Amino acid sequence: MKGISHITFIVRDLERMATFLCEGLGAREVYDSAGREFSLSREKFFLLGGTWLAAMEGEPPADRSYQHVAFEVDEADLPVYQARLEALGIDIRPPRPRVEGEGQSLYVHDFDNHLFELHTGTLAQRLARYGAAAATD
Repeated sequence: MKGISHITFIVRDLERMATFLCEGLGAREVYDSAGREFSLSREKFFLLGGTWLAAMEGEPPADRSYQHVAFEVDEADLPVYQARLEALGIDIRPPRPRVEGEGQSLYVHDFDNHLFELHTGTLAQRLARYGAAAATD
């Protein structure tokens, strides 16, 4: 196993998803099948922080859930992302309760009920913080 190859999102409107990913999150569009469907439906590919994201036309999730994809960002950039996403009319979810030392997060739903998290912490920081909490319990 080498890691994640790509993440695919099923969306109603590829152009709207492209706006969310590119203008809202800073992704770069690298492919549009535009009538040359090699897969199940029309699709677009994006690069976001070195991660390959795919969006395919189809029926997205009917309901919202906490299932999400999280991207690491610098804490100083969270307000910038929030302003860009709010300007696009993206629904920003209230943050969950946090313990100090696990990083900050911005949770946003795209137009098709997918939840994205922009997170400032790392796994090492989280484990260290949770380990410290367990040691004091």
